[in-house]
Amino acid sequence: MKLQTLAFATLLAFGGSAFAQTPAAGPVKTDREAVKADTQAMKADRQKLKADHAAGNKDAAKADAAQLKTDREKRKADVAKLKADRKAAREAKAAAKK
Repeated sequence: MKLQTLAFATLLAFGGSAFAQTPAAGPVKTDREAVKADTQAMKADRQKLKADHAAGNKDAAKADAAQLKTDREKRKADVAKLKADRKAAREAKAAAKK
């Protein structure tokens, strides 16, 4: 019984230190991922738009163009949020140094 307790304590000690060394996913990282996802969505919309133009399907091309526009607006908002978060982090770091 003591061996199991000792093994568990050792596992917990090493696991806790390894867990503490992993970086936390902060808002900046998730914002970057959102911007990347928006960029990928825009690329896919451009490909659909090209294919619809080539096929001569005007209704689908209009729908794809509208979707591309909304994706651009969403990406623009995500980039602005990313910049604001970075600025807030810099200001907080500067305030902590003072």
